[in-house]
Amino acid sequence: MAVAKAKPAVPREVTVSQLNALIKLILADSLPGTIYLVGEISNLKRADSGHVYLTLKDNRSEIRGVMWRSAASAIKFKPADGLEVIATGHVEVYEPRGQYQFIIRKLEPRGTGALELAFRQLHARLAKEGLFDQARKKPLPRFPQRIAVVTSPTGAAIRDILRTLQRRFPCIRVLIHPVRVQGEGAAEDIATAIRRLNEQSTALGGIDVMIVGRGGGSLEDLWAFNEEIVARAVVASRIPIVSGVGHEVDTTICDLAADLRAPTPTAAAVAAMPSAPEILNGLDDVARRLGRAMNHRVALAQSRLAGLERLEWFRDPLAILHRHEQRLDEIASRLRLLVSRRTADAHRRLNQLEALLASIQPRAFLQQEHARLVRIAYRLNWALQQQVRRSERRLDQAREALMAATPAILIGRHRQDLQAFEHALDQAVRHRLENIRDRLDSLETRLQATSYRSTLARGFTITRRWPDRQVITNADQVSIGDDVITETAQGEFTSRVGPRPDNG
Repeated sequence: MAVAKAKPAVPREVTVSQLNALIKLILADSLPGTIYLVGEISNLKRADSGHVYLTLKDNRSEIRGVMWRSAASAIKFKPADGLEVIATGHVEVYEPRGQYQFIIRKLEPRGTGALELAFRQLHARLAKEGLFDQARKKPLPRFPQRIAVVTSPTGAAIRDILRTLQRRFPCIRVLIHPVRVQGEGAAEDIATAIRRLNEQSTALGGIDVMIVGRGGGSLEDLWAFNEEIVARAVVASRIPIVSGVGHEVDTTICDLAADLRAPTPTAAAVAAMPSAPEILNGLDDVARRLGRAMNHRVALAQSRLAGLERLEWFRDPLAILHRHEQRLDEIASRLRLLVSRRTADAHRRLNQLEALLASIQPRAFLQQEHARLVRIAYRLNWALQQQVRRSERRLDQAREALMAATPAILIGRHRQDLQAFEHALDQAVRHRLENIRDRLDSLETRLQATSYRSTLARGFTITRRWPDRQVITNADQVSIGDDVITETAQGEFTSRVGPRPDNG
């Protein structure tokens, strides 16, 4: 038989604090210590202290709720406004304000498991940041020399990985970094191991590939590989990472962030290391193909050598050298003739310019012809130098081809003769061009002395009709009222023709 609790005695007069304390006592005695409250989250706030404040409501009423930092840190998913949840806790009165609130010890999403919701939320956020993009993932080296394995040292995964690596490539070096793969702090262990192996890679002799994984289990068992800290450590790794977590049906955030996802730890070892027998078979095939290619190249070289032995330069190299010497003499003769013709042409052109300059006055034409003559001289000099260089290159080619059979002293003597001829030819051309330039400067001086502007400077003027600017040499060329332009040494002025003055 249940005994009814005696109601607390209430004084006739009470203070506000006493009343709030009495209400708190009554609620504590009357309500269960654990209540499973279903409601929708609104007004969610997370304080700097880590406590979470929110409101739980349905379609008719609402209640304020608070979740202390110790309980809030254990939530796997991210609470958000509008999310329907099941809150486990009890009712308590906040005496300073006379408000009652629901103290939440555990929070779960309704209809979807907390871990599944946390996985979806983290996946969506990291995918938006681009952590799962294929473009950022690093390729695995084809022939790694050292592999690091981050897993539990006592699980079945490490035995499968080592057995597979030993079978596929016995000489591979494996570094094992033992970590916890489930439970509190496992995610931090895994992330720390990945960062440490990257930092100490050089000191360890270089790590080519890293395998991160564990054997199968429930979603709770695999949860360490769904933590954000592990995903960011995988993405930040300079060493390519192969993730092999659980069975083929299991997919974790670590799998999606890794450079390569393997369905199982054994498959991760297969993906990280090629098979030695397959490599040896491939090398044997390459060796056979290389041998055939070498035999073919040797036969081809022998055939080419036999053909070269039949060539004239191999039988009588001096004959070829003599032909080149004869060709060089012909080129020198043609060069001398070319220089003579170009000089004669320049002389005739200069005489023509003298005649033309005697009949024209503008200084611009003189400057234009001067510049053109300089260009002709430059092109002539350049053409001669190019011809000499081509001849020298031909002689060098002949010397290289006959190097084994041609006396080096004879080639050196001809080269010195060619250089001397080139120098003498260059000096002659330069001397001739300087004479032409001096004569042209003399003509320019004479032209300036006989220019009509010198006459203007002595006080004379030139009168032109407007607007055709025809020089007026006779008074009959203008009429009364026509405009004329008078040019003096210091400028021009305009005037109008009037009647002749009466001399009487």
